[in-house]
Amino acid sequence: MTVPARNLALFAVVFGLILATGVFQSWNVALAILNMGLISAIMALGVNMQWGYAGLFNIGVMGFVALGGLAAVLVGMPPVAEAWAAGGLRVLLALVLGALTILGAILAWARLPRGRGRALAVLAILVAGFFVYRWVFDPAVAAIEKVNPAGTGYLGGLGLPVLVAWPVGGLLAAGAAWLIGKTALGLRSDYLAIATLGIAEIVIAVLKNEDWLARGVKNVIGLPRPVPYEIDLQNDPGFVARIEGWGYDPVTASSIVVKLAYAGLFLVVLLALIWLAEKALNSPWGRMMRAIRDNEVAAEAMGKDVTARHLQIFVLGSAVCGLAGAMMTTLDGQLTPGTYQPLRFTFLVWVMVIVGGSGNNFGAVLGGFLIWFLWVQVEPLGRWLMDVITLGLPDGSGLKAHLLESAAHMRLLTMGLILVLVLRFSPRGLIPER
Repeated sequence: MTVPARNLALFAVVFGLILATGVFQSWNVALAILNMGLISAIMALGVNMQWGYAGLFNIGVMGFVALGGLAAVLVGMPPVAEAWAAGGLRVLLALVLGALTILGAILAWARLPRGRGRALAVLAILVAGFFVYRWVFDPAVAAIEKVNPAGTGYLGGLGLPVLVAWPVGGLLAAGAAWLIGKTALGLRSDYLAIATLGIAEIVIAVLKNEDWLARGVKNVIGLPRPVPYEIDLQNDPGFVARIEGWGYDPVTASSIVVKLAYAGLFLVVLLALIWLAEKALNSPWGRMMRAIRDNEVAAEAMGKDVTARHLQIFVLGSAVCGLAGAMMTTLDGQLTPGTYQPLRFTFLVWVMVIVGGSGNNFGAVLGGFLIWFLWVQVEPLGRWLMDVITLGLPDGSGLKAHLLESAAHMRLLTMGLILVLVLRFSPRGLIPER
């Protein structure tokens, strides 16, 4: 079998599994898997750019995904007028003062002569700026969070179409990646991994604790949608008459139509990203990135700015993850900072890239679909398997209880088993880099 035919067969198997889910379980479940598979494939593309192109070991993926989710709130939700009147402008003033303090400290460090005087001057600027910042910031935040804390208690967003939030999420993640990369990309791979994980934890901790920004752990619900609501379709006489004429239930059909609309939007984004990523990978820039990945010393000897290129690819990959985060929050219809678990879901995205084939964009996409399908389906299938295995055991048996309880751990067991098998029999992934 030729390589293209083999790759097509792998994709056919994965999409066949999703179709089988629709036939034997529910088309709503199958489409839900498809939609999250599309978003997972985009996340895997972002990580593949960093690791597969340049060898950057970033395990702070969820931090950038969370920033994309935050963008969906800041752009799509309507502004809370009472909160802005209570302290919105003071919060903006405090943030400007904080930025000016940091800028002043940087300029003082750069322009003052070396010595103890420079260190003391920078310390004085930072301490004074910190107290001024808190003096302006704290009362404003307290006033904002008192405004209907059960329903709002935050500033809201700009009230723009939520589709605008998708590129904004990418830009927000790219800006954060630039700031992180300027300080962290000088570290070796293992230290870079630790630094990015720590920064992701900081980002998520800020989202959880700063209620004025996005309600913290109270969550923001009711995000606007780029597709119709199911209830609107069910109340549309034309839609109901058409669906009933075809012999289908309008409630189930409305849910399927909405999921198909989301799938169409996500597919357009994924195809555009694949096209751009393939163009970049096969260009002189892509060859340069692979040369840097394979031998930094040789690439630097040829006159390539390794640090600048690392920063560039780090920003690009993070922007793609931020875009995926905005799409995922839009699909969920809510921002829930407590669900961003860096170690758990970063591990899942990395499994997608490794199993699919790092360095190959189509491999990353395949891994995204396959691993997400297994992540969703393994637990119910594991429960069914344990029911079959324990069918002959009497009720109250300790072994039966233990086996049934172990079904909850089938997800992680399966991910580990798949990773081991792929690394043993296809160490470069299912669709390896050419």
